[in-house]
Amino acid sequence: MDIEVTTIEKLDPAALARELLPQHVADNVVTLNQLDNDVAAAVLAQVPAERAVEILDQPELDFAPEIVSLLPRDQASRLLAAMSADRAADIFRWLDEPERSELLGRLDAETRAAIERLLVYPPNTAGSIMTTEFVSVPSTWTVAQTLEHIRHVERTRETVYAIYVLDPATRRLVQVVPLRRLISAESDASILSACRPHAPITVSPLTDREDVGRLFRKYDLLAVPVVDNVGHVLGIVTVDDAIDAMLAESNEDVQKFGGMEAIGEPYMQISFGEMIRKRAGWLCALFLSEMLTASAMQHFESELEKAIVLTLFIPLIMSSGGNSGSQATSLLIRSLALQEIKLSDWWRVALRELPTGIMLGAILGLIGILRITLWQNLGFFDYGPHWELVALTVGAALVGIVTFGSLAGSMLPFILQRLGFDPASASAPFVATLVDVTGLVIYFSVALAILSGTLL
Repeated sequence: MDIEVTTIEKLDPAALARELLPQHVADNVVTLNQLDNDVAAAVLAQVPAERAVEILDQPELDFAPEIVSLLPRDQASRLLAAMSADRAADIFRWLDEPERSELLGRLDAETRAAIERLLVYPPNTAGSIMTTEFVSVPSTWTVAQTLEHIRHVERTRETVYAIYVLDPATRRLVQVVPLRRLISAESDASILSACRPHAPITVSPLTDREDVGRLFRKYDLLAVPVVDNVGHVLGIVTVDDAIDAMLAESNEDVQKFGGMEAIGEPYMQISFGEMIRKRAGWLCALFLSEMLTASAMQHFESELEKAIVLTLFIPLIMSSGGNSGSQATSLLIRSLALQEIKLSDWWRVALRELPTGIMLGAILGLIGILRITLWQNLGFFDYGPHWELVALTVGAALVGIVTFGSLAGSMLPFILQRLGFDPASASAPFVATLVDVTGLVIYFSVALAILSGTLL
């Protein structure tokens, strides 16, 4: 049960710490996220060490590095040493100096070495989200020996989804035994008898975390071992860490698609300066791009003076092309992310989007022609003596613009990926801006072809 902010403000840290204990640790995190960092640190300092470790181990805890830096050094080092190695490494990655070096120096040698190994790997890789706390046994052991070993080490491991069987001489990974198969195997049988017949699914420490998440989805895994180039197990990525990583990637993609830089913090906790910095760059780029729209209209200035009626449909034309492009971009970014299509499939996508764009444009064009016809005949507006040609111009232009929007929106993610950029950077505003400029050119070119000799 959440504690209201007004209630929080009336409680001292010790009293609030007592309120947290009967709650689930996830609810504790929600409560602490409502507090200022110094208050959250004071509350955490009053919580029993075991619960404090559980709270800090939750990825949903905002500003964990800042909270840890506000704790007494001895207490902070004890909590960090008791945490899962991957989560502790995440906290150290964002700690400022001198707190980072000071807290690392207070850890025991084994824990410090494990965390430093994780800090070597770049963010967003399997190595950066793996844990070094896993259960491994030599391939010469029996099932009974393995179960007894698990009983002794279980409390020191983040999870026991599977047991990793190693060659006793080389320490290379031989097989992976799911816990369920181990429990159902004969106790005096070899541990290898409980293995699955296929080779284990593994990743390298530099594998992108999105690719790791796809493996979990494809093979229905609970954990995947991270191995070096000779087959030694460096750690494991668990399903909860994979889900957290995929959610983070999804959030980044959504923000990029909205036309801004990715923000890794909750909305209400982003500083004013950070908000401006993340959004201003994209807005300025889009604004400068939209200036091309004004240039396009200036190019057709004489046509606009002769046929003012054409200006009435400019917003309709521009929005329709941008909408069709944004639809196609959304579909393709998602399909590329899920690897439903590959870079080499671009031509298949183009052949699919071309007739789709023509059909969608024809539908909108018919609606546009019908609207002009109704307004003219019902007396709502007089489009002039050549209103039939105006209606035909709008209908034909919509076919061309929606078709171009669909093609441009579907090809842009491929182009960005081919150039090494994130396809999610093909934001909806960017696509709309691109189609706005070309849409005006298509619109007035069609108008010149149809209305030449009459209005133009």
